[in-house]
Amino acid sequence: MKKKATALAHPNIAFIKYWGNQNQELRIPQNGSLSMNLSGLEARTTVHFDSDLHADQFTLNDEPMDGAGLARVTKMLDRVRRLAGINQYASVSSQNNFPTGSGIASSAAAFAALALAASTAAGLTLSEKETSILARTGSGSASRSVPGGFVEWQAGSDHESSYAFSIAPPEHWDLVDLVAVVSQEHKATGSTAGHTLADTSPFQSARVQDAPRRIDICRTALLEKDFDAFAEIVELDSNMMHAVMQTSSPRLNYWRPATLAIMHAVQELRRGGIPVCYTIDAGPNVHVLCPKEFSDEVSEQLINISGVIKILAASPGGPAKLIPEGGN
Repeated sequence: MKKKATALAHPNIAFIKYWGNQNQELRIPQNGSLSMNLSGLEARTTVHFDSDLHADQFTLNDEPMDGAGLARVTKMLDRVRRLAGINQYASVSSQNNFPTGSGIASSAAAFAALALAASTAAGLTLSEKETSILARTGSGSASRSVPGGFVEWQAGSDHESSYAFSIAPPEHWDLVDLVAVVSQEHKATGSTAGHTLADTSPFQSARVQDAPRRIDICRTALLEKDFDAFAEIVELDSNMMHAVMQTSSPRLNYWRPATLAIMHAVQELRRGGIPVCYTIDAGPNVHVLCPKEFSDEVSEQLINISGVIKILAASPGGPAKLIPEGGN
């Protein structure tokens, strides 16, 4: 048997964050979250089940992977093999066109693409909900990269009830995410390890308890395109997650001097009348959000901040999708 499929998925930026799990094995989160897929940034993954292989193989950006990286891919492939009733090993090749492991949701894009490509190559036809559930088992936030546009991930209470769905299409709101890259290094503590530390912070229970309120405020602001309300809740939620990280044991402090400089600059711009806000995932790079008509002005301000390497600009992106061989 030789079956092959290629899928493309975008990373996403969470407006209301996911940090900490009810179930570490299945990556069922302690709270729901809201996000936007990022068009222009993508992971492209090809899965080839091949009866001639004697073990799974995985390359990332043309580099052969082993150890924990390969084990994580194999774990998802094992789940797909069980669902499909097959026993062939697979070769997996994934390419990212943005920095990996630096707080730009590379694992979200990668595992969303892997879930779609692997299930298709194995002969399965999963619904969007089923693909989101499968992607979640590889990387929690990958569940949000399966549907398109603006996405809500309901925490749920078990494997079947924790999945993501679109609440608005990409064209709903012409936002731009200007990713101010201050480091392209792979972070020392990845998100998977970080989630296990969340409950060691005395702030985590308060963050989780208040999450439904923040989600309601953010969802309403997003659907009504109320940028002022959106900015306030997005920055609050980001700060709350990093407060948990910085008070966990051991402490996680992903910020660099340039990270703080960008945060201050964004708040100064907003005080000056420009609709702009920041949010930061588990890494030092800062996602700066604004309506498209202000993106050039904001980008010019950001690139002049000491420590900013480059700006990646992304608009709302579509869902994970299959790519025909030789296609785009």
